[in-house]
Amino acid sequence: MSSALPQGEAVPAAGPLGDASLQRVGSSPFGIYLHVPFCTTRCGYCDFNTYTADELGPGASRTDYLESAAAELQMARRILGSAAPKVSSVFVGGGTPTLLPSSTLVAMLRRIDEEFGLEADAEVSIESNPESVDAMALQELRAGGFTRVSFGMQSASPHVLQTLDRHHTPGRVQRAVAEARAAGFEHINLDLIYGAPGESDEDWQRSLDAVLEARPDHVSAYALIVEEGTRLGAQVARGQVHVADDDSLAHRYVMADEAFSAAGLRWYEVSNWSTEAGRCRHNLAYWRSDDWWGIGPGAHSHVGGTRWWNLKHPAAYAEAVRAGRIPAAAREELTLEQRHDEHVLLLLRLVDGLPLVDLPGAALRRANVAVTEGLLDPDAFMAGRAVLTLNGRLLADRLAVELVTV
Repeated sequence: MSSALPQGEAVPAAGPLGDASLQRVGSSPFGIYLHVPFCTTRCGYCDFNTYTADELGPGASRTDYLESAAAELQMARRILGSAAPKVSSVFVGGGTPTLLPSSTLVAMLRRIDEEFGLEADAEVSIESNPESVDAMALQELRAGGFTRVSFGMQSASPHVLQTLDRHHTPGRVQRAVAEARAAGFEHINLDLIYGAPGESDEDWQRSLDAVLEARPDHVSAYALIVEEGTRLGAQVARGQVHVADDDSLAHRYVMADEAFSAAGLRWYEVSNWSTEAGRCRHNLAYWRSDDWWGIGPGAHSHVGGTRWWNLKHPAAYAEAVRAGRIPAAAREELTLEQRHDEHVLLLLRLVDGLPLVDLPGAALRRANVAVTEGLLDPDAFMAGRAVLTLNGRLLADRLAVELVTV
């Protein structure tokens, strides 16, 4: 989750949701995102809203985090009222959530169940650094109700990890996956980053091979984005390091798609591959513009067409909830036009694509041209859907923008 927050408008004291949004509560699946902002060190490429111990300052600590998050959870239940649906998915992200004791994470899941109730088949995911969790912790998490774990692998090449300020003991990722599987986790994701300074095609192939050796049922692979204000961003600006160009990034994406597809992992979102049963339902809820409440410092929420985001710093967040105030920094109520544009931008990234009936005349004509350009699948188009080809996935952002601006 990026540390940069949009402007938005002030949030009323009663909460971020107006009557129109409250009336839509329950019409979509409902999820909870829990942001744990703690890290042991700050990675040079990272622009997420995270804090090391030295950066927290007074008024915020790992010890008090459960109390603060639980207080916001109670506010969420009060605001949503009797119409609040049961929770279909929970995602605990960060930061490094597994820096908190497993007992704290399980206790937070229990609080969610007590306030809202969990669906019988709810998906409950947690992110982890492979070095921040062990076999016993994974067993406690699985026994406590977590169903899915995501490990931040990033790369299998030591020099690439060093460039990214990541540190894994050789073979630790594979052992962590094996420990998760032994603990009873059926759904395991590995995160990868490609295009880091100094990474070669051979380095990237080594990472792909290492992933397939671990046999997860889900993989996320993202091109490195150099964010302004990060240590890596400063190094690139000074010319100290150079990142991969667009052609190299495209080639590595194709390498990943070929490797994962051959192993039975199919793309279902531009940057995500999985088995059929391994798709992340919580992330799909984001792409489908379902409802979720984000708990924690800087967390973003979306319910009934209203979007809001919390105060960034853990100390400011904790102070607000201790005082009984909604910790939201600002909000925005999406217009019909904004909701349509996001519908197009997000659904186009999914393997099921976008219904052509959702495109007005000019956009439909542009989509028809995209078929001739090899960016959209012609068979899917004939069946009434805009579905990206492999080349289309490489140009997905550009095509999506064209479809909402024609």
